[in-house]
Amino acid sequence: MSDAAASTLRRLDFAALALGVAFALMWASAFTSARIIVETAPPVLILALRFALSGVLALLLSAALGERMRLTAAQWRAAVLFGIFQNCLYLGLNFAAMRTVEASLAAIVASTMPLLVSAALWFGGERLPRAGIMGLGLGFAGAALVMGTRLSAGVDPGGFALCVVGVLALTFATLALRGAISGGNPMFVVGVQMLVAAVFLGPVGAALEEWDVVWTARLGWAFLYTLLIPGLAATYVWFRLVARIGATRAATFHFLTPPFGVLIAWAFLGEGLAWSDMLGVAVVAAGILLVQRARGD
Repeated sequence: MSDAAASTLRRLDFAALALGVAFALMWASAFTSARIIVETAPPVLILALRFALSGVLALLLSAALGERMRLTAAQWRAAVLFGIFQNCLYLGLNFAAMRTVEASLAAIVASTMPLLVSAALWFGGERLPRAGIMGLGLGFAGAALVMGTRLSAGVDPGGFALCVVGVLALTFATLALRGAISGGNPMFVVGVQMLVAAVFLGPVGAALEEWDVVWTARLGWAFLYTLLIPGLAATYVWFRLVARIGATRAATFHFLTPPFGVLIAWAFLGEGLAWSDMLGVAVVAAGILLVQRARGD
């Protein structure tokens, strides 16, 4: 384990560590469950259904938690934009891409989001220590190694492009709305975001796809898992983690997403795991950790 990783772990209590690892594991697993879902279901329509159900469940959970069930004007704007850019574009494009792109590659592309955000802030004038700049270089180099190897092996360029546009949309939303969603009612805000996405994706899916679903036990379990675990549980755990240690330190756990995403896809989907994947993923994870640690210092 690197000195940066050891230092981070020493500064976290056991509960925060457990929350962070659980969040990264649940978040990374979403790529594998999505890949299973789109094997036998139209990606946009099934995602719209997932958001509709998740949105209703999030509002019910919000009520059970006693949250204030109203939003300020700023929260409404942020919820709508996040619903469009994070849920519709980022997740919608990833679901569509995973009809032709492996879950492990989608996970690696998506994991570059913290690097893209930090790079944009640095170019925009925000100070980034030397270790953070080195982390950016490492992270992008590792991603380039994996992506270059996969593309040369025959990855569908259209599906890969959808993943890239998706992570750029998520990066834009993260930059544009930093700190906009707050106020002690996170699950209510998340529920609104999901319902916004369902409203937008439903008509798009109806125009582009047929509701041609082959329901199997494999699809049912993957859909239920995606609905409850990455959709709701990971969101709740993330807010608990942020409340405990702050957003910057919580974001450090993103360094676990690339290895978890690749290993879960290998274990449950039988996706290949070449030496270049393992090396690239390790370098991406180290880069993310260095960047997040530098931003938190």
